[in-house]
Amino acid sequence: MKTKIVKINSENIDEDLISEAASLIKEGKLVAFPTETVYGLGANGLDEEAVIKIFEAKGRPQDNPLILHIESIDQLMPLVEYVPEIAYQCIERFWPGPLTMIFKRSSLVPDVISGGLDTVAIRMPENKIARELIRWSKVPIAAPSANLSGKPSPTAAHHVIRDLLGRVDMIIDGGSTGVGLESTVLDLSGDIPMVLRPGGITIEDLKEIIPNVTQDLGTIKESEDIVPKSPGQKYRHYAPLAEMRVYTGDVEDIVKAINLACHELKIQGRKIGIMATVETKDRYNLGIIVKVVGTREQKETIAANLFDVIRQFDDEDVDIILAEGVETDQIGMAIMNRMMKASGGKIIQV
Repeated sequence: MKTKIVKINSENIDEDLISEAASLIKEGKLVAFPTETVYGLGANGLDEEAVIKIFEAKGRPQDNPLILHIESIDQLMPLVEYVPEIAYQCIERFWPGPLTMIFKRSSLVPDVISGGLDTVAIRMPENKIARELIRWSKVPIAAPSANLSGKPSPTAAHHVIRDLLGRVDMIIDGGSTGVGLESTVLDLSGDIPMVLRPGGITIEDLKEIIPNVTQDLGTIKESEDIVPKSPGQKYRHYAPLAEMRVYTGDVEDIVKAINLACHELKIQGRKIGIMATVETKDRYNLGIIVKVVGTREQKETIAANLFDVIRQFDDEDVDIILAEGVETDQIGMAIMNRMMKASGGKIIQV
């Protein structure tokens, strides 16, 4: 397959290019596009054959549900059985934006979207290119992250090109994404609202309007023994080629533990990469590949850079990545969730 790559400026959207991309969606083809979270791999969410192409292009297990992306509330109503009152409050506060909500699905939603479950995950992206693509396509767009299954999610077009060139029909280069982590997933299909995947909309944000919201234990504990209702719940995700270990605890103790581990691993002849923060980058032994992921003073910078730094370590061909964990307040919970998935649950408390 030949992949067409086009550049679109979100502040001055080329209608001819958006129209061409939308035509591909309507024809049942695949288009990768930017959102404010990560790049998505889009297909007509009402066309089962088109959606199956997403799973084939990514190598994604078909019991891993997809998110439908919409452009207006009018598109929401036909896709769900009903909209709970609390959902309207979330829509008013957080849409468009990085919040996905799970509803009981209508018969219009193909089984392949929901992994055979009776629910559907839906969000309204904030990114202007994504919104225009959906508007011109006139259908909800099913879109997981635009990467090979299990690999770090793409936050820039060159990440998508590396993974999916020749596997999809078009890649829209819309620049770097903002949040850098996939959307928060909030399950509203049961009696108690539950966060199934943490993201840019934090549980603290949600508690302001949903005081009884809970958090699925799978967000902080690695487990394969679940039926996923949300992307990112069951399988190892965001994984580098190298082994990855994540150290948590007091910052001073983290630095000491990583330096000690470096000493032992160098004796073994391992090629080591350290994922550090601005505050600690100068405190590691010489001769080690150190990459700065962001600052602890503003954890949003760590979220925005996390997947790109993981990919950079792949380029460096390191054997093992030693990563500093962060506190789990606010967006720190989402960062640690992704680190847990990337490391296969190798979290070391120091």
